[in-house]
Amino acid sequence: MDRKILFVDDEIVILMLLRDAFERGGYEVVTAQSGEEVLEILKEEEFKVMFLDLKLPGIDGLELCTAIRRQFPEAALYAITGYPDKFEFSNCMKAGFNGYFTKPFRTETLLETAREAFADLEKQDQNHKT
Repeated sequence: MDRKILFVDDEIVILMLLRDAFERGGYEVVTAQSGEEVLEILKEEEFKVMFLDLKLPGIDGLELCTAIRRQFPEAALYAITGYPDKFEFSNCMKAGFNGYFTKPFRTETLLETAREAFADLEKQDQNHKT
């Protein structure tokens, strides 16, 4: 399975940190800084695992998750927020996220989450083929 991940955050420093860590971990990384940019990217590319910041300019992470979930129902989507009081866990689950992380987060935690997500997706693919 393609080990390609999409990260969405309006903070370039966070995107650079995540790109560096995940590329060292063997992943192909694509980044975006807005929901609108993500929707354009998804017209051309497909991702099985995505990490979305919730507080984005324009389309926020909850709206973005709902839009992505309609197009890619099997994708593993994870919310990231520095504002846990504004973006509550229950709202994230209703929008279709698989998990929720608050800033500051440990990069190792996100790497482990991605490994588990790809392993689960591979199992699902194998089960569909048998």
